[in-house]
Amino acid sequence: MRPPARLAVPPVFGAVLAVALAAAPASAAPTGTLPTGAVPTGTVHARTVPASAPPAAAPTGVRALGAELADAGTGQQLWGRDPGTKRPMGSVTKVMTALVVIEAGNLGRKIRVPASAVSYVASHGASTAGLRAGDVLTARQLLNAMLLPSGCDAAYVLATAYGPGRAAFVAKMNAEARRLGLAKTHFSNFDGLPYPTPRATHSTPANLVALGRAAIALAAFRATVDRQAYHLANRNGHHAYSWRNTNLLLGSYAGADGIKTGFTLAAGYCLLFEAHRGTSVLIGVVLHSTATRPGARFTAARRMLNWGFGVLAASPRHTG
Repeated sequence: MRPPARLAVPPVFGAVLAVALAAAPASAAPTGTLPTGAVPTGTVHARTVPASAPPAAAPTGVRALGAELADAGTGQQLWGRDPGTKRPMGSVTKVMTALVVIEAGNLGRKIRVPASAVSYVASHGASTAGLRAGDVLTARQLLNAMLLPSGCDAAYVLATAYGPGRAAFVAKMNAEARRLGLAKTHFSNFDGLPYPTPRATHSTPANLVALGRAAIALAAFRATVDRQAYHLANRNGHHAYSWRNTNLLLGSYAGADGIKTGFTLAAGYCLLFEAHRGTSVLIGVVLHSTATRPGARFTAARRMLNWGFGVLAASPRHTG
């Protein structure tokens, strides 16, 4: 489990780090650490630490088209690649779906799975939690079904219940995005599927990091995305279910806390992630890490996190 939410890194550290990073000489800006042509074109934003203990100017081996890494406590950006460029993000969309549901409350309410939810995932070839029509599950159980196996059927059920109606729910998602100041984020649906167009639902690395910080500040969300698996026994009202988290960073990277995977052909393989080490907490995202290798997003996240924790360890807060 991560340290207590938003208390892991004192706010004053963000200011100290910002001063230290801003004072770094211009010559410290990255000139590229990968072979020519290996990194997609686009603006790279990087911060450096004082010359007394300089780690690499940027994480190496990250080939995502869009990325950002930040101090989870303060929101201070440590590194980014095209952090303001709009891109589709697949099922990372479900982070906002969960945020709207959790903020609405009443997670113990019982919701019946309609047959239309089952036919919906079948018609779209979407990721599914395998929900059975007629089963009655609580909103909290459906959050696990949506966030762990990335069940679009669970997202459908929650959006229908909490809209009420799916169109009304999507409107609430966009209203929440405006409230959070996510000016470059738009939701056309509740699950990130590529309709009405492959890029209709989109965001930016910077906006998604802000969304992740808002969501993981909620205890119900944090407790859900931190799970590697969730099991429900066959009881009155529903069948037995067993869901595994698609986020393979959990259990393979010490201190990983979540958050959510995503994929469509247009979005490529994406990951919004967070991890803690000691009292430091980092949050980051990679968009379109690759279109063909699902594991590349987890490799990129590990490299970004290792680099970021090195930056924090070399900061004035840790060195004196």
